[in-house]
Amino acid sequence: MDNKEIYRRTLGFSLRRVLWDVLSIALLLALGTLGYFLGEKAGENGGVIGLIIGGIVGVVAAILISRFISYMLKAGQIAMMTRGVTEGELPDDVIAEGKRTVKARFATVAAYFAITGAIRGIFNQIGSGITKLGNSIGGDTGGAVGGAVSSVIQTIVSYLCDCCLGWVFWRSEVKAVKATCEGAVIFFKHGKTFAKNMGRVFGIGLISLLVIGGAFTGIFYLIISGHPELYASISGIFAEAAAEEGASAVAKLLANPAAVPIVISAIGGIIVWAILQSTFIRPFVLVGVLRNYIASGVNDIPSEASFAMLDSKSPRFRKLHGQI
Repeated sequence: MDNKEIYRRTLGFSLRRVLWDVLSIALLLALGTLGYFLGEKAGENGGVIGLIIGGIVGVVAAILISRFISYMLKAGQIAMMTRGVTEGELPDDVIAEGKRTVKARFATVAAYFAITGAIRGIFNQIGSGITKLGNSIGGDTGGAVGGAVSSVIQTIVSYLCDCCLGWVFWRSEVKAVKATCEGAVIFFKHGKTFAKNMGRVFGIGLISLLVIGGAFTGIFYLIISGHPELYASISGIFAEAAAEEGASAVAKLLANPAAVPIVISAIGGIIVWAILQSTFIRPFVLVGVLRNYIASGVNDIPSEASFAMLDSKSPRFRKLHGQI
């Protein structure tokens, strides 16, 4: 079963997540609007108060949806990607099997977030350690280098977290805590293997940004440039701010009417790219990275002795290791 087939069969998880994200936003807007109109009937300034209350209720509802539904879809997708990579086949009803697998591995939502939180904490601490090392070695210059490296690490942290979660699903015969420790060690034992994946991650991401982001930036520019009164009004607002002492570079840039449609179009293009990237492109990249990750681990499953290499580098790892 090749990467394209696994990607195609598991794409339904991503599409469902987008649908629920849209519904969450719609619910937030609806509750905020409802609160406003109900507040308006209550008396003076009631609309603002109602809007705030409705917005708070909407935010809580959106968080609950994200926590209980989106987590299941994301974890189920990773579980099925892992099965496709390791077993070379997937069941007919991938969505239902993905949910069943997640429930079998994580009996409660709290257990899932405890593991994923630990995974992210471990990789984030390693990235922060690199920045501090750069600061101690080379002062500001070293800190800049360390910060740049750390930023690169943060870009791939989400991929590593997902791969580590895939390893937790594959190692179903051992405790999730132990499998998490193994997953973290795999990356640092096989750094060269995963360095090869960085070209895939950044290369495809850059190409998609240029193609998708560039295309939608052009589309938005054609739309906005047809309404000069709109960006003239916006630039007028920023012109006042730019005239003040100590005005920001953004205010000075947007005070220029010619720059406003370009900036707005670019922001719109990046937002659309980010949505399409996370929905359609990132899952495809993840399958390839996950395949290399699992293959490296299967050929050299970390032992208890190998855990010591991370005990001194990450307090989060050391704490998790102590729970085995």
